[in-house]
Amino acid sequence: MLTMTQIQQKLVRRAGIFGMICLLAVSLSSCLKNNDNTVQPPFALLSVINASPGSPNVDFYLDQNRASVYPIIYGSGLDYLQAYSGNRKASFYTAGTQTLYLADTIKLQQDKYYSLFLANEAGHQETILVNDSISRPADGKAAIRFVNLSQNAPAADLVIKDGATLVTNKGYKGVSPFVPVDQKANYTIEVRQTGTTTVLASLTNVPLNNGSIYTVWLQGVNGATDAKKLTAKIQKNVFYY
Repeated sequence: MLTMTQIQQKLVRRAGIFGMICLLAVSLSSCLKNNDNTVQPPFALLSVINASPGSPNVDFYLDQNRASVYPIIYGSGLDYLQAYSGNRKASFYTAGTQTLYLADTIKLQQDKYYSLFLANEAGHQETILVNDSISRPADGKAAIRFVNLSQNAPAADLVIKDGATLVTNKGYKGVSPFVPVDQKANYTIEVRQTGTTTVLASLTNVPLNNGSIYTVWLQGVNGATDAKKLTAKIQKNVFYY
């Protein structure tokens, strides 16, 4: 298992935030100095995903500070961002307003990675905080996990079409470990009702790249036929080079 410092030295955030965290700093503490060399509090890294059906586009705040530059639309999210550790107020506001959609208190530990999911249908929205275990896949491999964020879908499996079953029997809020898979340029990934061939949602032509780590999640309302229908989404959490 890599140490946090080793991860910091090798980790590149997913698409949109190129470059090594703190430019290959040898330790977290070296990333945390002001211009006057005073040391700031320790931090964690936090990714944020909007998987709440019927939600507006949202702005994300930690305490009183806006953390999102652009509105987070349903089915998308933020790359890992630095967040001071401790108890933090995580708030989602309707984009461009001070209309609160949901606020919750989350606890972040120093040097840990987290994903925060905004889940459940509008009117019953809630947050799910997941501790991310980021380890480098073996050479020639990627790693993938599955999160079931559909509040009324049956328990689900994550399956490579015409291939292996990667994850089984995850109900609402179920989170799998990261599972190794061979790198390949064009996977079809299916979310199936557990123990059956019934496809709830799928992703086609998915590249799983060497050294990359991904999250696939199921979102939406089972039985809906509009924008709330069941869909699968994928996020590249990190990649190693």
